[in-house]
Amino acid sequence: MTGPMTDVAVVGAGAVGLTLAARLAQRGASVTLFEASDAPERVGSRAICMQRETLEIWARLGIGDAVAERGIQWRIGRTYFRGRELFSVELPGATDAHFPPFVNISQSEVEARLVERAASLGVTTRSGHRLIGAEQDPDGVSATFATELGETRHRSSFLVGTDGAHSAVRHAIGMGFDGHTFDDRFLIADIRAELPFAEERHFHFDPPWNPGRQVLIHPQPDGVWRIDWQVPPETDAEAERANGRLDRRIRAVIGEGEPYELVWLSGYRFSQRIADAFRAGRIFLAGDAAHVMAPFGARGLNSGVADAENLAWKLALVLRGDAPVTLLDTYDAERRPAALDNLAATNATMRFMAPRGPLRRTWRDLVLRLAPRFTWFRRRVDSGRLAEPATYASSSIVSAGPAGDSPLRHGSVAPDVLLPGGGRLRDRIGDRYVAVVPQPIELGLPTVVVGRGSVYGDERSWLVRPDGYLTDSRPLDLAAEPSWEASG
Repeated sequence: MTGPMTDVAVVGAGAVGLTLAARLAQRGASVTLFEASDAPERVGSRAICMQRETLEIWARLGIGDAVAERGIQWRIGRTYFRGRELFSVELPGATDAHFPPFVNISQSEVEARLVERAASLGVTTRSGHRLIGAEQDPDGVSATFATELGETRHRSSFLVGTDGAHSAVRHAIGMGFDGHTFDDRFLIADIRAELPFAEERHFHFDPPWNPGRQVLIHPQPDGVWRIDWQVPPETDAEAERANGRLDRRIRAVIGEGEPYELVWLSGYRFSQRIADAFRAGRIFLAGDAAHVMAPFGARGLNSGVADAENLAWKLALVLRGDAPVTLLDTYDAERRPAALDNLAATNATMRFMAPRGPLRRTWRDLVLRLAPRFTWFRRRVDSGRLAEPATYASSSIVSAGPAGDSPLRHGSVAPDVLLPGGGRLRDRIGDRYVAVVPQPIELGLPTVVVGRGSVYGDERSWLVRPDGYLTDSRPLDLAAEPSWEASG
């Protein structure tokens, strides 16, 4: 059986697949979202740390403010060594930024909001559909799914695999996924308790109650705290619960007299891997299907959502006939280097967190001991460099020319500013090419006037892509040259 052809088939209904499907539907594409399980399990914290740019992407879907208001907005991270606080770091805030640098909220709760939003935009969801094959030709992709009623085929112009680290889409196209898996496991517990901790990030190196390994503590809404313990490879989460060791671990963190409720328990061993390419003809990979990495620094889900946003606007333009199919080449060209940067950062974190060999551990411990006294050593403490949006300065669709004496750079995210007439710039960009100008000017595409005295300067106009990235700039007297009109 073959159903009606759609513009895009998205395989995998997690946060990345839901974001991609919803953003495509918002731009007028017909989308069918396939999920292997009959009812996806949306429980537990899983990814919890959502960066500002991820919230901006979800704001374009109409759920960003609700996610931010529901989440815990933290700005301070504290680092400890063997039970003693070494230092704290306060995340810098942008003056005109609408969202905080990071918000803690469970991935499960965000996905529930994305499910509702995708449905309201007309995304068709097919649960209980496990991909078992995909073939493409010059006109589209034919995907075969196994269901409880037998096999079914679906035809689409494009197909995107957002189906996780063990991606069936990636296997179907024979795409390599090189990298490595770490030996140690991590044990995760979400507990509900009234604790005397400030709503901050707490990272412990080698605490007395988890000697030789690390512990990370994060606040969540509704009095829930997430605790991650680095544990030996043989550790089993359910065995820890059954033999009472889990309770002892929790008590060591929160104190003997504190009541608590265990909300969720899980264990995982993480990997550092990347697909050989994020595109094979009409088939694409995004999120964990394209790259997996250690969770420290909040680079996993956030980079996956960035994949979705990057791909959505390009597919939409190609489907409408407003851009050549070669535009899709820039998805791999932009997002794979971004993933490699994230992998380099998380590899460095893991080398510091879990040094191999006595000499490296001795050096790591020396850095930690001297960090409170010397800035040079403090800067080398790595408990996870927090994620920042990628830059696309080398992209073929980003101008390589200078941006004058502006502090802004082509290929970076357009910073938010408050507009003279009210509202904010980021509410006016994110769906089409827009020119940002300091004063009213006639151009061949939509413009947003930010007024004089902003970070955009008084003498330049800026071209912003549909995903909110700066792609070009010009002196005001050259802004009306015709090449920008084609972008509109």
